[in-house]
Amino acid sequence: MLEEELKNRIATKYFKKFDCDGIIKRIDFSVRMCDNYLLWAEAKQQPTDIYKMLAQLLITIKSDACNITPPKFLGCFDNEKIAFVPYYNVQPIFNLNDFNWTQTPSNVDDKTVATVKNTINKEYIFTFYYAKDEAELKTFIAENFKDGGSLLSTLIDKNNFIFVYQKWCKAVKPYINADFEKLKKSYGVYDRDFFLAELNIDDNGTTDISDDKPVNEDFYITFNAKSRKPYLLQRKDALGLDTQYAFGFKDDGLDSYAEFWKLYKRPPKDEIWKYIISRLDLLVPQDVRERKGAYFTPQIWVEKSQQYIADVLGENWQDEYYVWDCCAGTGNLLNGLTNKYHIFASALDQQDVDVMKERIKNGANLLESHVFQFDFLNDDFNDEKVPQDLKKIIFDEEKRKKLVIYINPPYAEAATTRTKTQTGSNKADVATSNKTSQKYKESIGAAANEVFALFLIRAQKEIKRCKIANFAKLKALCAPNFAKFRNLYQAKLEKSFIVPANTFDNVRGQFPIGFYVWDTEKQEIFTETSTDIFDDEGKDIGVKYNYAPVEKHLLMDWLKTIHDKNGTRIAYLRMLGSDIQNNGGVFITLLPSKADIEQRKTCDISKQNVCAIAVYFAVRHCIEATWLNDRDQFLFPNDGWKTDSEFQTNCLIYTLFHGQNRISCRQGVNHWIPFLEEEVNAKGLFDSHFMKDFIDGRGVPCARSAAAPDVFSSNVDLDSYCQQNKNSERNIAAERAQGTPLQFTAAAQSVLSAGRELWKYYHTKDAANPNASLYDIKEFFQGRNDKGKMNPTSDDPIYTKLLSDLKDSLRALGEEIKPKVYEYGFLR
Repeated sequence: MLEEELKNRIATKYFKKFDCDGIIKRIDFSVRMCDNYLLWAEAKQQPTDIYKMLAQLLITIKSDACNITPPKFLGCFDNEKIAFVPYYNVQPIFNLNDFNWTQTPSNVDDKTVATVKNTINKEYIFTFYYAKDEAELKTFIAENFKDGGSLLSTLIDKNNFIFVYQKWCKAVKPYINADFEKLKKSYGVYDRDFFLAELNIDDNGTTDISDDKPVNEDFYITFNAKSRKPYLLQRKDALGLDTQYAFGFKDDGLDSYAEFWKLYKRPPKDEIWKYIISRLDLLVPQDVRERKGAYFTPQIWVEKSQQYIADVLGENWQDEYYVWDCCAGTGNLLNGLTNKYHIFASALDQQDVDVMKERIKNGANLLESHVFQFDFLNDDFNDEKVPQDLKKIIFDEEKRKKLVIYINPPYAEAATTRTKTQTGSNKADVATSNKTSQKYKESIGAAANEVFALFLIRAQKEIKRCKIANFAKLKALCAPNFAKFRNLYQAKLEKSFIVPANTFDNVRGQFPIGFYVWDTEKQEIFTETSTDIFDDEGKDIGVKYNYAPVEKHLLMDWLKTIHDKNGTRIAYLRMLGSDIQNNGGVFITLLPSKADIEQRKTCDISKQNVCAIAVYFAVRHCIEATWLNDRDQFLFPNDGWKTDSEFQTNCLIYTLFHGQNRISCRQGVNHWIPFLEEEVNAKGLFDSHFMKDFIDGRGVPCARSAAAPDVFSSNVDLDSYCQQNKNSERNIAAERAQGTPLQFTAAAQSVLSAGRELWKYYHTKDAANPNASLYDIKEFFQGRNDKGKMNPTSDDPIYTKLLSDLKDSLRALGEEIKPKVYEYGFLR
């Protein structure tokens, strides 16, 4: 039956007492009781590996349902079985740093499936086959999907604590008999302090917040659910004497409290508790958080950045310099600064300003008169909104030297909530619809589309001789399209560090974010620097060198020198950019898209340039992309590669067997088979022997006699020639002329051998196509899903083993190529 019919059958047969209609975006199947979800499941029409289905479901949840109270169970089913796993058993996966959350659910890779399999406790995966486990399945559902039954508790972690707080504001806060506005204004006590008191008790409601986990030095709130007034606020009054205030629940408040905390496991782990306390500025109501559209700098990097500023400006910099965070959000970047008379904070949104002023009442070390609403990219520095103390600094040449513009501006090309948090699409019109962009767009080119670049250029040009300390991507240093920006933005980069981007709120990508300390009084164009590297825990893991690319010195510029527009095409190279982050867009095909051709993203591959193209291809793919090298630029190489035949042949073999070689005989003649028919026991003749002839030193592909024409001349159609000269009766081997074969290293020979075994196994199948490519063979064994995407795995164990052997050999060959990538200057 079709997948939709299968889902309807499962709902009707096993969950007819529940609501199965509330589908959440891309989650295939759900079971709900009242307002509580009991099950989210992945559904497949045909038998599918359980861990693969669960991996797809987890990625879907991460992208589409991370802000919804999770269910009691996650599950998956196909037309032969159904499986359940308690949600808490899979929750640790959401905290894994090396889990690829950016892939699409329909195309999960083998590593992801293996991670899910190795992480989930197998004892808590309950699998039932419809044919033989019918009674057990119905019993399981009856015992675990009960009306009024409590849900399994969800662990509180750094990814969901904000959401838990926001739900608490709706479910519990209204029942607390306290005047929160009065507490906030009179004592600096917020509703979140009550939430934290509830959060840090054990499940029996008897443990108070311990002395070694202070939330606030001026007061603390304890909670005991057994008391008639469970909340106890203890603080010092104006005379320094301890005073206490007790607060109870309104009608049914204790029941609401109890029902709410059935959903979550508490107290949180010690490291999670410390993380929550360090990020209290995130605990604001959801409507305020959405309106302000802000994102937050993790406290670990706030502290590190201030350390780096001190290294450059001196130990007493906070007393000697002034600080202005001109895109402050709610001001968490200013945490840790001590001299409030030297600190200024402005934000685009008045809601952010209001939050900062609330924080001041709660003890934030800021002056209320120094916190103001200001649109840095539009407003004039002489605007009445700007505090007089700050104006005196901005308009005084000597004082400007003592002003530090300390910012973490938006990284994307838009200013909406989602793009500020790196979760939405770019909207260049938002970035460019401001006075700063209009003023500098001709001078800085494409950089005018980037909000952070606009902050930097205005600060450097219009607050002359100031210091700038900013977080940003590496674009300002390394991006080719920032060349004009670098020429105009002249300042000395004194010190910097880089960290993984996904340590920042809602940033999912695997790339570096840097912190930079600039002295605009020292005018120089950036060329290169050494940058300290820290991992996601703040550990120093080394130094990285960053370079500004030289004009016409990128790998794309080199590729133009090996174009062959006159020779007969045997394939297309799909090319994209010159940095590692674009490697996924580089592949070989017989049939590029119309858009790629129109946008000139293809390069013809012919006999004359096939080796050079293979070098380009192998260089791009043998270097694994990591968060650290993601923005590195491939460069115009030196000439060393031209005389290194071993390097060239290694690259050729690497290209032939790499997964991004998408040649398919269904799209045209396959000239890329590196074997003879008899080597792989083919069921028929190949349409082309170009690659085998090329490897053996023959210059004429498909030639069956010495009289064959030069099929690479511009007036010969190679595909037509190959078809016309195909002759099953002819002794092809005898007609091949002698030539000088290419020489291969042991690693390359290992790849050829592994590939040969895979081809042999394929040709044992009745449906084998003699002209099949590696891509065709993979498609044959792995099949495609209902969306047309090739499945990542196969049910054939022999094929799986042979492909694994090929990948291992290819990986070893890649390791042999890597050192020469640097030796020949493809990467620095």
